[in-house]
Amino acid sequence: MYPEYLVEPMRAELTNVGFDELKTVEEVDAAIKGEGTVFVVVNSVCGCAAANARPAAKLAAANAKHPDKLVTVFAGMEKDAVDRARSYMMPFPPSSPSMALFKDGKLVHIIERHQIEGRPAQMIAENLIGAFEQYC
Repeated sequence: MYPEYLVEPMRAELTNVGFDELKTVEEVDAAIKGEGTVFVVVNSVCGCAAANARPAAKLAAANAKHPDKLVTVFAGMEKDAVDRARSYMMPFPPSSPSMALFKDGKLVHIIERHQIEGRPAQMIAENLIGAFEQYC
């Protein structure tokens, strides 16, 4: 676990633009299960989260067509909540950062760490926006 003072600015990058921070298993279940679309960002302290994932998530979330819910969990912090979010992303292996789109409780699109590293935020955002246009 990281000190909260260290991760707070990284959390705020997403919560300041409308993402809800999920810190418990119950919050994760309530957000993902049910009807509608949910975009989940598994946030991280790593450089590719800072340079690529969070900027891409913010760009995509600003698109006119976007999911009903924007949520985030933080790897290395709330372990149970992160593990539960990742359980919905099976059979894809755990990775952070990562991003997933759910529709009516079913995983319909995922971007794993290896698809984030070394790619510009705009390219990742375009991938997400394409999924939003298709499923939202």
